Amino acid sequence: MNGTSNFTRHTLSVLVENSAGVLSQVSRLFSRKGYNIESLAVGTTDQPDVSRITIEVMGDDLQIRQIINQLQKQFAVYSVQLLDPENSIRRELVMVKVRAEDRATRTEVIQMANIFRAAILDVSPKSLTLAVIGEESKNVALEKLMEEFGILELVRTGMVALERGQYTISDERKETTEFNLGKRAL
Repeated sequence: MNGTSNFTRHTLSVLVENSAGVLSQVSRLFSRKGYNIESLAVGTTDQPDVSRITIEVMGDDLQIRQIINQLQKQFAVYSVQLLDPENSIRRELVMVKVRAEDRATRTEVIQMANIFRAAILDVSPKSLTLAVIGEESKNVALEKLMEEFGILELVRTGMVALERGQYTISDERKETTEFNLGKRAL
């Protein structure tokens, strides 16, 4: 994207046909337009033939509107929703393997994991593997603390997000609200 004025992070929730090649079509659209995807998470929904793609992208309002319009033109895209940060829940899973070669280090890592409500997934004589689910700031804070011990491996899922409250991406009443920027019938 050209320039950096008024660029903010935007979260898009996209319902698509769960079939081979759909993710590739969506990601190529971003690539062709020169937009960098900051975060991408994909999974099936409660309907096995529908997947939800959560995409985070930096851009200004005009660029985001263009992205949404382009996504809506894709045959396999059922619905696109721009999630308002104030009215959505965003979470990411981070797994981190940390060096812990002695009992004192393992105890200290476990104490920090407890503070962050991280789960201990694996314990070995020389490492601990933790998992934490949370907002980006929480995950980054834990990661920074774990750097002190030596991060052996780290993996992030990318953000997943849902709108707060009773409404859903496919709720007919949402057609009149600011959060739904167009949709096709499922």
